[in-house]
Amino acid sequence: MNRLQRLLPFVTLITLAVALTIATPHFFTAINLASVARQTAVINLMALGMTLVIITGGIDLSVGSSLALAGLFGTMAIKAGWPIPVSIFIGIGVGLLCGLLNGLMITQLRINPFIVTLGTLEAYRGLALVKSKGLPVHEIPDAFSFLGDGNLLGIPFSLWVLAACALLMHFVLEHTKLGRYAFAIGSNQSAAYYAGVPIKFHLVSVYAIAGLLAGLAGMVEASRLMTGQPTAGQGYELQAIAAVVIGGGRLQGGEGSVVGTLIGAFIIGLLSNGSDLLGINPYWQQVTIGVVIIAAVGFDELRKRKFAAA
Repeated sequence: MNRLQRLLPFVTLITLAVALTIATPHFFTAINLASVARQTAVINLMALGMTLVIITGGIDLSVGSSLALAGLFGTMAIKAGWPIPVSIFIGIGVGLLCGLLNGLMITQLRINPFIVTLGTLEAYRGLALVKSKGLPVHEIPDAFSFLGDGNLLGIPFSLWVLAACALLMHFVLEHTKLGRYAFAIGSNQSAAYYAGVPIKFHLVSVYAIAGLLAGLAGMVEASRLMTGQPTAGQGYELQAIAAVVIGGGRLQGGEGSVVGTLIGAFIIGLLSNGSDLLGINPYWQQVTIGVVIIAAVGFDELRKRKFAAA
């Protein structure tokens, strides 16, 4: 049953891709697949950080707002004349700071992650709107578009960035103390504490990493749109959470994987892209994603009940 659960997202992705290939001739084309890769890269980057958070049993509802704030500050730096690489790191740094603040408030004030990040979702978004006066940042050099819309060796550059981050996150989860402790904290935080795991330090690190990846996603999004939007990323946090859950992660903590999350994000991307190609009302996309999330969580609950009864 556990092996079936791990294979189900992959089988779903392949089945969905085959169905769309049959349903529309416009799906399996180089242009469309490159477009899906670019559109999905942003959610994927956020979902990688969300994977680590959810494994610890936490949640981060602020990543969409962190994305907007990071993209705004990064593009403002570019417009002010800062070198593009430096400006990108400024945006990433803003995301890192947002995540760091989340982690510190959760651990030092001992407030539930849901409440903290619900608050910072509004606070970071409000800060972006105040700083920009509600107006997007334009007049950005064309060279900046390479991050989100360029190609390297015929492959979207954002996909190279995603692959590098995914490999690094997989290494962190499988071969570092942070990864092992994240699973331990999510499985049983009290047991991890009595086993000597530095809970606060590692939780702060987890949220900081999630913020960093949200900041990077913010710069990729700004590059793809060639504008710094204070309203960017609205609803992205729900798609990132959905990607983790569809990929086999448990909101209770203790389970999750990079491969599963990537597959979950691509499933969401294909559902969205396929709906557009088939002319389906975009509002139905939200309904579909919601049903898929409920089905994924329901399957996990069924698995646990059968395992407990065995």
